[in-house]
Amino acid sequence: MAASLRPRPSADKSKDTAMIPLYSRPEMVKIWSPETKFRIWFEIEAHACDAQADLGVIPRENADAVWKAKDVEFDVARIDEIEAVTKHDVIAFLTHLAEIVGQDAARFVHQGMTSSDVLDTTFNIQLVRAADILITDLEGLLEALKSRAFEHKDTVRIGRSHGIHAEPTTMGLTFARFYAEMDRNLSRMRDARAEIGTGAISGAVGTFANIDPAVEEHVCAQLGLVPEPISTQVIPRDRHAAFFATLGVIASSVENIAVEIRHMQRTEVLEAEEFFSKGQKGSSAMPHKRNPVLTENLTGLARLVRSMALPAMENVALWHERDISHSSVERNIGPDATVTLDFALARLTNVVDNLVVYPDNMVQNMNKFRGLVMSQRVLLALTQAGVSREDAYRLVQRNAMKVWEEGKDFKTELLGDAEVTAALSADEIEEKFDLGYHTKHVDTIFARVFGG
Repeated sequence: MAASLRPRPSADKSKDTAMIPLYSRPEMVKIWSPETKFRIWFEIEAHACDAQADLGVIPRENADAVWKAKDVEFDVARIDEIEAVTKHDVIAFLTHLAEIVGQDAARFVHQGMTSSDVLDTTFNIQLVRAADILITDLEGLLEALKSRAFEHKDTVRIGRSHGIHAEPTTMGLTFARFYAEMDRNLSRMRDARAEIGTGAISGAVGTFANIDPAVEEHVCAQLGLVPEPISTQVIPRDRHAAFFATLGVIASSVENIAVEIRHMQRTEVLEAEEFFSKGQKGSSAMPHKRNPVLTENLTGLARLVRSMALPAMENVALWHERDISHSSVERNIGPDATVTLDFALARLTNVVDNLVVYPDNMVQNMNKFRGLVMSQRVLLALTQAGVSREDAYRLVQRNAMKVWEEGKDFKTELLGDAEVTAALSADEIEEKFDLGYHTKHVDTIFARVFGG
């Protein structure tokens, strides 16, 4: 009975293939497959053998013989079978490699190295590859946001603060704002890729006692990494904390856009909505429903990605030169965070590309309170006409409250207020209701965001 309770040796690496297909895309999932992982392990070991041979540490023929496995598909089931006995994943792989290339050829494989040299360098390679996909995702999302921004540069809608009507803005500025945010995220992702792109082949406790630093330099050069300036027995985890924190920030920006779209799709607002395809159903009970299911899903996925940043930060503090408290965390968050964010960015790009926008509804919403949103212009005009700010605020507010409470027309009330008309002429009041006043600097903002 006790034996049946013993954890399976391969359980800790089950995350390599346990992604939820509904929220996964094949290219990112492939990075975390056992086949990809073992291929990277092999390349690290083979390149290390080449460097060792160049240094005269091992025979050249042995190094060359290792490359016989270059085109071999490693048997994942066989490696799992060996690991069931050895209880060590890297040793299981090295044993399987020896079965392929021969015991004599494999005699000098892993010379002077430790498991973390392979595991950490591989993990960083996987994160770099994942970053490349995420960078491409962000570039695609930016194209979609830019296109919609220019399409609706002059589409006027009401701006809101605290969810309450504030002053006019444009739908183009909304898209431009999200573009600028995602452009910052693209820079962050590129920085995160550069920071995580290090490798370590430094041996036990990172001193290079049993392996020449030239081996690390060669392996890193071959695999597109830079040597870690100083490692212990592991690559410092502050790099990984920064990487996953960046994913969390990007996920938060995804949610920022998703929440705005969800708000716009509310029945009482309906300024935009997710594309509703022919035959799509919104509710099992209410046939009329058209729900923002995609952006609601994005809000949930963003929560997941953000949740993985904290354990990455907690991985920074390891015992002395190394422990493996970080290992189980990274086996989960590595694939989960990158696969989830990749899917989310692709979904958001599709939502933005196909978002249905209702300019007429935007105008109706803006006019719902009959000119009330122009209150600041009137306030400023009164102060410029010599009225104290306190009195000007009182005059404007008392007329504004009639709009809120009695459904009055704001401009009509102002024109009928003797104190207001004592300071402003009818033409001056009329001019304060010109929408163009609020959009006159849109081109300036666009130039700042998009250049030109």
